[in-house]
Amino acid sequence: MNNLTFFFRKISSFFTKGHQRSQKAKKNIVASLGIRGLNILIGLYLVPLTLEYLNETKYGIWLTLSSVIGWFAFFDVGLGNGLRNKFAVSLARDQHDLARTYVSTTYALIFIIMLGLFLIYNAIHPFLNWAEILNADPALEGELNQLAYVVFAFFCLRFVLKLIGNILLADQRPAANNLMNLISQFISLIIVIILTHTSEGSLLLLGATISAAPVLVFILTSVILFRTKYKAYKPSFKSIDFKYARTLMNFGLQFFVLQMAAIILLSTDNMIITQVLGPAEVTPYSIAHKFFGMSTMVFTIVMSPFWSSFTEAYEKKEFDWIKNIISKLLKFWLLLIGPVIVMLIMADTFYEFWVGDKIIVPFSLSLAMALFGLMNSFNMIFVNFINGVSKLRLQLMTAVFSISVNIPLSILFARNFGLGSTGVIMATMVSISISIVLRVIQYRKIMNGTATGIWNK
Repeated sequence: MNNLTFFFRKISSFFTKGHQRSQKAKKNIVASLGIRGLNILIGLYLVPLTLEYLNETKYGIWLTLSSVIGWFAFFDVGLGNGLRNKFAVSLARDQHDLARTYVSTTYALIFIIMLGLFLIYNAIHPFLNWAEILNADPALEGELNQLAYVVFAFFCLRFVLKLIGNILLADQRPAANNLMNLISQFISLIIVIILTHTSEGSLLLLGATISAAPVLVFILTSVILFRTKYKAYKPSFKSIDFKYARTLMNFGLQFFVLQMAAIILLSTDNMIITQVLGPAEVTPYSIAHKFFGMSTMVFTIVMSPFWSSFTEAYEKKEFDWIKNIISKLLKFWLLLIGPVIVMLIMADTFYEFWVGDKIIVPFSLSLAMALFGLMNSFNMIFVNFINGVSKLRLQLMTAVFSISVNIPLSILFARNFGLGSTGVIMATMVSISISIVLRVIQYRKIMNGTATGIWNK
């Protein structure tokens, strides 16, 4: 009994010692690990289930279409992340009325942008042939055109409603944001299970119902939170003040370029593979990406509270706290290397257990994905700090460089060098390598008080 009491005291001490900001971060990290763990399990189960419902080619088409629709995410011109930083700064300064103004104005701006985007798509939709765009069987043209329209409509709705997630992140509550994603994923699982028993391989039914799930979750979450915890920041017409639109837009445009770079670097891979190697090659690439993405996901969970924590700490000039956290995050990254090596050794066994022997993932692709996961996790530490303190100019310059070389390198490595889909992820690693080095240097300059010129903008 004494040992049990000691154990619980140790756990309690872990969550209650240290800076209040650190306590909040630890609670959110542990909660997020549990939530994202369930999310991973559901996601893993969804892959073979969806493959069984569709087939390898149709599944590749669905993944590619989802990626293409996701490209339109950059049309928020960075307003979501702009709101995240401005809301966090307002809370740090106890400027609650200003925080509500930022929330209301951002909702208004995003709604206007998404409405305009939907109207434009509605006008050009009749002239698009999605079977040709996705390099799919011409017989699927009608179904794919309908699917694209429905998925895009739900995407626009989700884009406005998901701002509640930015507010939660700004308030250093990533676990609550992750919970919304878990609920959406669970609903998607139920939908696919129902579809496997009631229909046969319909891309339209799958896409429409899965796209509707997060929209429903965001609506319910927004209603609940704006009536309770965030009642003081509930968006309203009278709180909209477009004089703050310029501040949000100027700040958000910097995030816009960074978001666009991330989309080009990460979301164009499926389209490149589809066009260069064929839709079927997207499936093994996606499976390897999902498997090794689990290590990155764990690191993302650990990092999730710190963007806005860095914003608050930097605003309050608590630099020692920032240095201490960065040091601990680097140590945690080193601990990540061992598990990734184990994952690489066990990859083929896991693939066979996960999706059977129908899908073959080359070892070279698994190795490249493992290295990319480690690079991406290391990069995340310094990206979150730089984003949190809003010193984005250098990132913008390196983003332009990465954008300009990624797609040509991907095609060169995949087709001309004969590396296949492995070459695509290798090109991404080459594209971001210089950026990582510069971000480390920038962090050190900011913390040492020697950042001037481009390093401090």
